[in-house]
Amino acid sequence: MSAAVDVHAHAMPMPLLRWLRREGLAEVGPDNDVVVLDPRVSGIGPGAVLPLARSQYDVAARLAEMDSVGVSHHAVSLPPFLFASTAPDAGFVTGIVRRGNDELAGYAGAAADRLVALGSVPLGWPDAADEARRCLDELGMAGIVIGSRGAGRELDDRVNDELWHLLAQRRAFVLLHPSGVPDAHRQRDFHLSQIVGYPMETALAVARLIFGGVLERYRLVLCLAHGGGGLPAIRGRLDLGWASKAVAHTTRVPPSRLADRLYYDTAVFSPILLRRLVEDVGPGHVLLGTDHPFELRDPTPVESVRVLGLVPEEERAVLWDTAARLLRLP
Repeated sequence: MSAAVDVHAHAMPMPLLRWLRREGLAEVGPDNDVVVLDPRVSGIGPGAVLPLARSQYDVAARLAEMDSVGVSHHAVSLPPFLFASTAPDAGFVTGIVRRGNDELAGYAGAAADRLVALGSVPLGWPDAADEARRCLDELGMAGIVIGSRGAGRELDDRVNDELWHLLAQRRAFVLLHPSGVPDAHRQRDFHLSQIVGYPMETALAVARLIFGGVLERYRLVLCLAHGGGGLPAIRGRLDLGWASKAVAHTTRVPPSRLADRLYYDTAVFSPILLRRLVEDVGPGHVLLGTDHPFELRDPTPVESVRVLGLVPEEERAVLWDTAARLLRLP
């Protein structure tokens, strides 16, 4: 097995799901293969059935799946369905997030030599920084995962400044995973909310971080799920708007310069697109990521990198070196 760390992998620990069920916020299928979450938790419509792969809650199953694709380490995070990102009550959101972090820490701790955890925060609420601090200091997590919105607020809302300050100061690894979609009404059919909506949402969220000045004020160690979604394709347009429209000229440097500081996972599902991403941002800013164990994942992640024909040090940077450094793996 090669040294390879997947920075975009999800877990839904069964103790968390059982607690949600006791609280009347979840129903788990009789075969533990699906889960239905209260919309206040999931941020999606009522009755939506979500797949629950065994490795979401069974560490042994996860390790076997990792072995089968040659991945040595996972940085596991709760999926966005457990962020409570649209719930309107701060106490409710913080309670869900704290319980989720406690159970995720236990899940990863069962295989601490191969799993590390990324903690969630009540994004958009004033206590987000406190929970991030608890994750890093008390639970020993390797980083933080954030959604693309929270509490009805965008990422550049000033309520998040304390969180950004803490994460930048600590140089903590942060994975940005879309937690909603733009104009959900148009994406009700064909599973478009994830196929199309997630990449659009990521581009929009990062554009707000750029034009809202967040990425210029704070040097975040920020990795974007799904290869940055639509962001890489519109970097030229962002620069054009910055240069042409006074209202968009909000930073000292062009948006593409700020986007160059970010990291991008490999979950783009095309060798042509992945090769272009490596060319655009450099091999040192591309990290292995799969979206394991959901259906829309890369089933052969190490091979997806190896077919690019990178020189050995570049391939090693994508598979291991950069992520291991950012996550402080031994």
